[in-house]
Amino acid sequence: MTEELKKDIIQWDINSWSKALAYWEKSIDWTTVNNGLELGGRQGGLSLWLALKGKQVICSDLKDVKNTAEKLHLKYNVSSFVQYQDIDATKIPYENHFDIITFKSIIGGIGSNDNYKIQQKVFKEIYKALKPGGQLLFAENLIASPLHQKLRKSFVNWGSTWRYLSIKEINECLRDFSSYEIKSTGILGTLGRNENQRNFLSSIDEILLNNICPDKWKYIAYGIATK
Repeated sequence: MTEELKKDIIQWDINSWSKALAYWEKSIDWTTVNNGLELGGRQGGLSLWLALKGKQVICSDLKDVKNTAEKLHLKYNVSSFVQYQDIDATKIPYENHFDIITFKSIIGGIGSNDNYKIQQKVFKEIYKALKPGGQLLFAENLIASPLHQKLRKSFVNWGSTWRYLSIKEINECLRDFSSYEIKSTGILGTLGRNENQRNFLSSIDEILLNNICPDKWKYIAYGIATK
């Protein structure tokens, strides 16, 4: 995968969040996957990733997703594999339909103003929409360390309203699934003010801090859950 493609798929804090992509790539039997759904697609990076594998994918967001995502898919000539649909992740209008559902960094915003119940509902809707044996590929922001929490409230516009999940809560949200695995990464990477700084800081995470810091200090959780 080229660096440009990785950037177009992940879009921000690329080195840290692409750990999820690498894990999904090697852990899924792609010969069994025919269709997928990206929730909270915005620019449609994960839809691009699935479409490049020749999978039919619905790229979705709350509204206007075709306007925000189609340009990227046209760039890579994969539009024939992509449909666009405005979908509320708390009310997914499918049942037993998808082989893969994927999202990156949407649950915190959905749970704004401390609404954990609505966050739990997203996972129940995903479970409903997956085929038996279908898989959720997730990557989400964690509540992380007290330092991360303080810096978000001071420097991130939505930092005081998002409801960041703990690893314990992700376990609770995934309890309906037959099996799942949760991994975590990232201590310093998110603190960079531009992508070059984030890349440098994430390399420190990879070499040292991910190995010595407890999972509850990390700011990204990712994994796979099977229905």
